[in-house]
Amino acid sequence: MLRTNRFRLAALACAAFVCSPSAVAQLKVAVVDTQKAILDTAEIQKEQAAMEAKFKPRQDEIQRMSKELQDTQEQAQKMQGKLTPEAERDLQLKAQRVQRELQRASEDLQGDVENRRNDVLQRVGRQMQEVVRKLAEEKGLDLIIDAGNTLYFKEALEVTAEATAAYDKSHPAK
Repeated sequence: MLRTNRFRLAALACAAFVCSPSAVAQLKVAVVDTQKAILDTAEIQKEQAAMEAKFKPRQDEIQRMSKELQDTQEQAQKMQGKLTPEAERDLQLKAQRVQRELQRASEDLQGDVENRRNDVLQRVGRQMQEVVRKLAEEKGLDLIIDAGNTLYFKEALEVTAEATAAYDKSHPAK
């Protein structure tokens, strides 16, 4: 019991010290919106343009297939009852085939885009963490908090633009 009370007393003393105005006044804090800092880098901007160019032919093919499916379905509706049962079946089979191909192509494209995006974001995210750590050391900061996890902060504490600029300087887009 005595030991528990000593522990509680020590914990209260530590809490009082940490929360005291002199301890807080000495703490240098900044806030960075990590997601914005990453997305605003020149490397991410360049990668986004490269991804759009790389995947555009596949997107165009998906649009072509979608148009073909729509045209086939419209033709089947217009010609319903006017075609032989065999011709109607062939038209339905064609629509089903195009729909399967369209779905497969869409899923493949989405998976490839997500994989590439995740790879780039993970790499840039790791590099951004290092840049933010160096920024904190250079500015003599004790703590940097992610804006995404913060309910309120004064704008003067935000260093997002500085983090993006430091990243672009240390990791120029190739």
